[in-house]
Amino acid sequence: MRSTFSGLNTMVRGIFANQLAQDTTGHNITNAGTEGYSRQKVNQGATRAQLQNSIYGEVLVGTGVDSISLTRARNIYADKQFWAETSTQSYYSAMQTNFDKIEAAFDDSDDTGIQHAMEEFYSSWVDLSTSASTSANRVTVIEKGNIFADAIRTSAKQLQEQINAEYEDLRLNLTKFNDLTDKIKNLNQNIMTMESTGAAANDLRDERDLLVDQLSEYISVHVYESSNGMYTIVSNGISLVNGNTKLTLQLSEPVANDRYGLNDYSIEIKESGIVFQPVNGSFKGHMDAIAEDKGYFDDLSNMAAFLLTSFNAQHKKGVGIAADATTGINFFGASDTTGNTYSYAWDAANQCVTGGPDTLKGIQVINELEVTEKLRADGGAGYVAARADGNGTGDGSNAVLLSTLFNMTQSEIATYDNAAEAGAERSIGEISLSSYYTHAMARLGNDAQSVDTKSEAQDDVVAQIVNWRSSTSAVDWNEELSNMLVFQKGYSACARCLTTMDEMLDRLINNTGVVGR
Repeated sequence: MRSTFSGLNTMVRGIFANQLAQDTTGHNITNAGTEGYSRQKVNQGATRAQLQNSIYGEVLVGTGVDSISLTRARNIYADKQFWAETSTQSYYSAMQTNFDKIEAAFDDSDDTGIQHAMEEFYSSWVDLSTSASTSANRVTVIEKGNIFADAIRTSAKQLQEQINAEYEDLRLNLTKFNDLTDKIKNLNQNIMTMESTGAAANDLRDERDLLVDQLSEYISVHVYESSNGMYTIVSNGISLVNGNTKLTLQLSEPVANDRYGLNDYSIEIKESGIVFQPVNGSFKGHMDAIAEDKGYFDDLSNMAAFLLTSFNAQHKKGVGIAADATTGINFFGASDTTGNTYSYAWDAANQCVTGGPDTLKGIQVINELEVTEKLRADGGAGYVAARADGNGTGDGSNAVLLSTLFNMTQSEIATYDNAAEAGAERSIGEISLSSYYTHAMARLGNDAQSVDTKSEAQDDVVAQIVNWRSSTSAVDWNEELSNMLVFQKGYSACARCLTTMDEMLDRLINNTGVVGR
């Protein structure tokens, strides 16, 4: 037989259920602007019915409602897509930033870039070829040569600074990365503890997923959830977070790189010393950006090597004002005619220039590139080898040959000048110096534009995934306000019904059976 107060219990359950739903609606509304928050919902279910006898047999009478669970609206498939695409977006963003800085280092939009300096240097040789005996033209050649060499050294220094900046950014981001993995590890422990009773730690899970969102900006992540609610985060086959344990990423000890005049680093796992190779994200972007910077640094080194070898070789074939005292002088680098014949060679696949007993490569070649001291000294203009040996002082035939090195290919020069080394290996290859620089800048522009295009496309992909996630987990004001009215009405109706039942029981208890008193 049902209890006399069974109806009251039914209404009380309804009041509690609607009150919890209303509280949850308020929680959703107040967190509508909270980053990473997922809309929550109270799942309700009918309580166990009671068996009641009736004239036609037994019937099951409902006993009200109860809250089964409180869950968050989350689409794990959208999350996985977001983590994957965010890594790619961060990679392109890091590369895009680096290309912007490289383009600034090679800025030819004004009169301070390498292109302008090279054109001015070339023009000075053209002018000298028509008036080789004019002292002012000789001085101009030296000055323009200094400016050209300084422009190459300046761009190389900017690339060095950019590489060092990339390493420093990487170091700072590794600190942030380790802080994120530490927080995820702690949340794993807290979530497992809170959910051991069967409840869902929704707000903690939102916080953890937001941390994974941020983590995916640095590396490519794969997330696996265990039966106890803990996350295992794997990247490139290595479990960086595994339940309540984690690995720490750091930069390795510096490795001196004489070729670029700086220290190189790699990402390693602190606990094991194993090198970690990121496959995506900003970490991969930083490492690829450094390699990209070194490639353009090599281009500058090759240009400097060409000037120290091929250009010097042609200059040494000519003579200055006084033939006996000015033959065989380098224009760039060391001026001593004995033991300072620069030659181009290969060193374990690295471009290098050898000068005497020393082997120069990379930054050493660039630092060597300055107008030789003998030309910069007082009266040095007379050593500029503008004429061919045996010709008059006004002859500028060798200046003509030197000017051809800027715009003619190696085969064209060989046809133009039988004395040129047609088959000699050159640091810039067969093309002219101007073409070599132009091709490098064209490659830079194409690569930068390609990254910009890919970055824009990736931004659109991520925006679509964000909208996909938001359609599931974001707080909809219209829906929440509608729910608020529904639960308010439900609460009021249960309270009114409870009052009515109370009045009925009062009548039954206090007013029944008083006849005849």
